[in-house]
Amino acid sequence: MDDRARIADQLQRAMVGGAWHGPAVLELLHDVTAVQAGARPIPGAHSIWELVLHLSGAYGLVLRRVRGEARRLCPEADWPSEHPPTEERWRAALDALRALNEEAQRVVAVFPSQRLDDPLVASPPYTAWVQFVGLTQHDLYHAGQIAILKRALST
Repeated sequence: MDDRARIADQLQRAMVGGAWHGPAVLELLHDVTAVQAGARPIPGAHSIWELVLHLSGAYGLVLRRVRGEARRLCPEADWPSEHPPTEERWRAALDALRALNEEAQRVVAVFPSQRLDDPLVASPPYTAWVQFVGLTQHDLYHAGQIAILKRALST
């Protein structure tokens, strides 16, 4: 397995399942309702829904960088506002996150391996490797937050 396949595998494990540390993002979210996703059980913390939208924003950012767009993520795209909590909107947010993760896996799998140590765009100067692996780290960081929020919801 080459580096690209390993990264794609880790993207899948962090989002869908099979991560060695415990539940992946979508495993944690499988039983979360729209009302729970929009709740704020911990004062000052983001909601689960906001975290899902934030994860989607990070995937969108890296995918745009692969296409050569150097534009940074604006605050509204980094932490978008959630819509009124309907099950339809919640499922759409989850479907969008899943689709972005799948797109990232496909992009990584065909990304030129000789370019993994090169920056994707001039600014910021992060290498492709750092940004691709960074998505997995970002997913798992926020998976921990989602787990804490779910526990707070159940108390």
